Amino acid sequence: MKITSKMVKELRDKTAAGMMDCKKALSDTDGDMEKAVDLLRQKGLAVAAKRAGRATSEGVIETYIHAGGNLGVMVELGCETDFVAKNDDFRAFARDIAMHIAAVNPVAITREEVPAEIVAREKDIYVQQALDSGKPEAIVEKMVTGKIEKFLSEICLLEQKYVKNPDLTVQDLLNELVGKMGENISIKRFARFQVGSTD
Repeated sequence: MKITSKMVKELRDKTAAGMMDCKKALSDTDGDMEKAVDLLRQKGLAVAAKRAGRATSEGVIETYIHAGGNLGVMVELGCETDFVAKNDDFRAFARDIAMHIAAVNPVAITREEVPAEIVAREKDIYVQQALDSGKPEAIVEKMVTGKIEKFLSEICLLEQKYVKNPDLTVQDLLNELVGKMGENISIKRFARFQVGSTD
């Protein structure tokens, strides 16, 4: 199938990948737009995995203040070079993540960072709910495990559905950015402030 410049542009608009990468992905998938998108996302995933061990000592601190000034977020995004730290796409990603945190209020970046007492408290609630509904103990454990998995995916930033595009997780977006920038990028920490809130 002939790959037209219009097809390449459409794929580029969808994925923000380089022009040559888009052309190659379309060639490799015989012009199938959806398969080409998947191929580019997999490539981003592979690049992200390869670069994951690299130090991210450069970066940017970005803020988001919600209209009215009652809610604000500060996020630190790390990268390998100051060249990437000054890149518009990198900074836009940092702003988008700060806005996502303001909207969705994650507890931690990864599962490992979720305080054990939060997980234990949720587990106790789920166990009690299951027992109160008269479920046998053998089933209760499976139900609770499933609920804990869902709970963690909803409170961990990297696993959350991205607020602007629920088809993607924050991790998917991060992988795409790593693939595009060609270096390791990490969300290092964040703080969310809300007037009247003590958390």
